[in-house]
Amino acid sequence: MQPLVIGLAGGTGSGKTTIARTIMERVGRDRIAYIQHDAYYCDQSDMALEQRLRVNYDHPASLETSLLVQHVHDLRAGRAVQIPVYDFAAFTRTDQTTRIEPHPVILLEGILLFVAAALRSLIDIKIYVDAPADLRFIRRLQRDLTERQRTPESVIRQYLETVRPMHMEFVEPTKRFADLILPEGGFNTVGVDVIVARVRAMLETKG
Repeated sequence: MQPLVIGLAGGTGSGKTTIARTIMERVGRDRIAYIQHDAYYCDQSDMALEQRLRVNYDHPASLETSLLVQHVHDLRAGRAVQIPVYDFAAFTRTDQTTRIEPHPVILLEGILLFVAAALRSLIDIKIYVDAPADLRFIRRLQRDLTERQRTPESVIRQYLETVRPMHMEFVEPTKRFADLILPEGGFNTVGVDVIVARVRAMLETKG
């Protein structure tokens, strides 16, 4: 049985992770291989920290998407994969990996998930999670302060210099590739219910 591949894209702080967790809880974590695009930021261990700080992490070139494409192919073929573990405090990958086993559902999440055609073509259900820019910034600020050891000044500077312009150039245009646009992110309970019901129905059909 070919796994069902679901992609959650959308701007930073739009609610992608919240929806991913809801899908896993209601469909079953034992049935889902969950992968975040953020894990595939390029290895920068050969660069000084000062250089890493100047990298535009909101540009598609900052991600090794070709490796994610290969991993999706492997999972679809029934092979386990070792995904990178990225250190957001050090701005580079660690020497560790996380083993992901094949499951009936492959759930992908990332702001730039629909940019590359090679990855987009592997996704059966493409969902764009949408939310107002002010709410997305507040959520990003809270996340980066608590989870990624950032300072308020660095978060604001990055948002103005790269996050916002890259969102307008690369993220927002990928709405046109979505099968479903979900306003208000994880707070859209009706939309999430529809997604969960659709995933369950497709799994029953495949199974």
